[in-house]
Amino acid sequence: MNKVTKEQIQSILDNSEYEVFHRVFGKQCLVVARLQNGFTIVGESACVDPNNYDEQIGFDLAVERIKSKVWELEGYNLQNQLYKA
Repeated sequence: MNKVTKEQIQSILDNSEYEVFHRVFGKQCLVVARLQNGFTIVGESACVDPNNYDEQIGFDLAVERIKSKVWELEGYNLQNQLYKA
């Protein structure tokens, strides 16, 4: 197959472990995902005013950044496999 699919990315995310760190410096969320193969990816989000910090929004934004990185890495992996074939 010569494309990365949404289902493929979701499967990777569903089979990953996550560590979440809320309120880093009062206003940042860090999420570390450990993929099945042991590779780790960090996603982060932050707000300007700590009074506006919302844990769910922070988590969701950080995970979206992880998802974006997984898309990029899987795209690279596929391109590399096609190149070598």
